[in-house]
Amino acid sequence: MNIIKKLPVHQLGYGFIKELPKGKDEYYLRNQQNRSGIQYRHLSALEIEQLVRNRNSSDNWNDILVSDAFSPELVKNCSFFGLVRIGKLEANCLIFSDLVVPVGIYNSTIISCDLGNNVAIHNVNYMSHYIIGNDVIITNVNEIVTTNHSKFGNGIIKKGEDESVRIWMEICNENTGRKVMPFNGMTSGDAYLWTRNRHDTVLQKKFKELTEKRFDNKLGYYGKVGDRTVIKNCKIIKDVWIGTDAYLKGANKIKNVTINSSAEASTQIGEGCELVNGIIGFGCRIFYGIKAVRFILSDHSQLKYGARLINSFLGPNATISCCEVLNSLIFPAHEQHHNNSFLCAALVMGQSNIAAGATLGSNHNSRGADGEVIMGRGFWPGLCVSVKHNSVFASFALLNKGDYNYELNIPIPFSLISNDTLKDELIIMPGYWFLYNFYALARNAWKYIDRDKRTDKTPIFEYNYLAPDSVNELLNARKIMAVAVAKAYLHSTKKSAELPTEKLITLGHSLLTTKTKKEIDALSVFADDIENSKRKTRLIKTYDAYSMFEKMIFMYGMESLIEIINSKYNGKKVGQSILTHLKTLKPTISELAWVNMGGQLIPEKSVSSLLSKIKSGAIESWDQIHQFYEAASSTYMTKRKNHALVVLELITEKKLATITNKQLNSWLDSYLEIKTDVTSRIEKTRAKDYSNPFRKMVYENEAEMIAVVGDLKDNGFIKEQKEALKNIISNIENIKQQLH
Repeated sequence: MNIIKKLPVHQLGYGFIKELPKGKDEYYLRNQQNRSGIQYRHLSALEIEQLVRNRNSSDNWNDILVSDAFSPELVKNCSFFGLVRIGKLEANCLIFSDLVVPVGIYNSTIISCDLGNNVAIHNVNYMSHYIIGNDVIITNVNEIVTTNHSKFGNGIIKKGEDESVRIWMEICNENTGRKVMPFNGMTSGDAYLWTRNRHDTVLQKKFKELTEKRFDNKLGYYGKVGDRTVIKNCKIIKDVWIGTDAYLKGANKIKNVTINSSAEASTQIGEGCELVNGIIGFGCRIFYGIKAVRFILSDHSQLKYGARLINSFLGPNATISCCEVLNSLIFPAHEQHHNNSFLCAALVMGQSNIAAGATLGSNHNSRGADGEVIMGRGFWPGLCVSVKHNSVFASFALLNKGDYNYELNIPIPFSLISNDTLKDELIIMPGYWFLYNFYALARNAWKYIDRDKRTDKTPIFEYNYLAPDSVNELLNARKIMAVAVAKAYLHSTKKSAELPTEKLITLGHSLLTTKTKKEIDALSVFADDIENSKRKTRLIKTYDAYSMFEKMIFMYGMESLIEIINSKYNGKKVGQSILTHLKTLKPTISELAWVNMGGQLIPEKSVSSLLSKIKSGAIESWDQIHQFYEAASSTYMTKRKNHALVVLELITEKKLATITNKQLNSWLDSYLEIKTDVTSRIEKTRAKDYSNPFRKMVYENEAEMIAVVGDLKDNGFIKEQKEALKNIISNIENIKQQLH
């Protein structure tokens, strides 16, 4: 049975806060929230008479307060209840895009609200307990209401509420084991920290305390609509805090949500959307029938075309269209466009692209819905891929079309993973991106930088394919390949492969650097502990990949070394020689390990220190944690250079402190050779699209192909890479001259 209570009409709009602090009235929080600076007065008898003549009504005209510039003729056919305060109303129209509406309040029911200057409120059936900014348009809205226990999407509880009403965001795992309390301002780094170290009860308790400390538990906060916001043709808006310059049109339901928006980064929500229990960042776009429940949408991200986002965190500069995403934590620059893709119980570390037909969902392969998958930066499953939880993928893993019926642990980055159904083997091609699609790899790094729409680029998100996380994986992958090749060689010579790992690595390295490509490719190379099955995991192209990985690590190290040289000597006269200066550099190996924390790379040592400070109470707020991110960004390039120098010493087996003039010249020559090869590969891998007859056959002739896809000679990205190579050649020549 529906319980219908009755209330005397003269009480409507009053008693919003049931238990008031001593000496406070029920408007004390409202008065704190209203920062408009408008001076209010009571209505004159003439104004009341005119309002009544315009078919307006109020239970108590003494509780209708207005500014000195109030125009009663601009208020018609409205009902007012409780304390209503109205700012300046002038005989103007507000124009937004094609919408033109007169200033004033028309055909609406207003209950205990503050209305700013020159608002246009038209056909609002029920507006209750809202503070409305200046130049706001609200037209054709069924209901816009705030309750006295509103939380605006934050995972807190109010005074007197039971813990059971708290909203949790259940990310990374379907069984709630990694749930977090969402809050306005939460970053992907915050969410990552909170979901990890679940065994550390002290740390987990601190995260909860920091979140609760961020808010108070008072009842009676009003909803807000910021200046210049436009709301039209919406049905239900309940317990929603809306920033300035937002645009809401045709939404079905928005409940318990914070919508961040500003003049510089306006957020828009379109037709048919239903949003419940969430936080929406600045500059977001949400359109066309999307459903989002228990979610955070970070700055400059998009939900479109019927997407479903449930119990998930979507990082900045990301787009999800059409598909379904559940229980996932997604770092920046994620793309997922297709109606038939599904993502569940995942940690996706950014720069990812989920193709059509991809089913990356927990398939309950244990006795509970507790499977997880962790995808490194640049994860890209091909068409119609299904993956079994639990699985872990290194950076820039590309999955070929197919069903992967066993749990996977892919530690080799930049790999192409596929099934050989005839031999019943898992196939891994290490370094696929370097060997066969360098154009896409390099262009994507540029693309993500270009698409980063944040006005403040702090924290720094790493988009380069060579960075501390991926380079560390390259170092580890070379060891894995060396062990696999050593075992394959020993097996081919009928010798025992039961050797210590370090000896296998040494043997494998020797084989991969002294044997010919033909000899290595003739071996059947298998890797262990990759797939949870009895079938074998075959590594192919190991000779090419091993060499290419070395070149990429060396290039990464040399780019930082050359940058250090340029910053000190480029165009300057310095008494100290380049060689002497390089010998003063002392790379610190203690910061070799790094963590991808929400798209921001931070040394593992620094993250451990942060967690210790949180546990000890030295860090007392999320704001202080965010300051840590900012500080880490300010030192990122310096620490990244240190990391690059460490791996340069590791890959060359030379110390900078002992480097000779001859050795440095040799390094510069090798670096230039690698950069020339990379630039050539970028152009060649794109040129395949113009020479492949199966790509050309859909065009009548070459002229039509160029008209459709553009001329390769006009490719701006390739031109940019060639120009960069010219500058590198010139720079290397200049450095060499200074060495003589």
